[in-house]
Amino acid sequence: MHARALTQTEQRVALLTAAGRTNAEVAAELGLTPKTVEWHLSRAFRKLGVRSRDDLAALLASGTGGRGGEVVE
Repeated sequence: MHARALTQTEQRVALLTAAGRTNAEVAAELGLTPKTVEWHLSRAFRKLGVRSRDDLAALLASGTGGRGGEVVE
């Protein structure tokens, strides 16, 4: 079964997180609350089939995109 596509916000949160930013830093950059960042990141993890920030960074660096985690505009 394929994972659902990432929303644009999930993608932005995932990319900033993979770049090493904290939830608070991502929140400040995107104008969100840290709790909202946590929610989007959790959904992105589930959709991409990863369990940690390190796994997320490795997946995005590899360019494979996970289990069907394409982005929806």
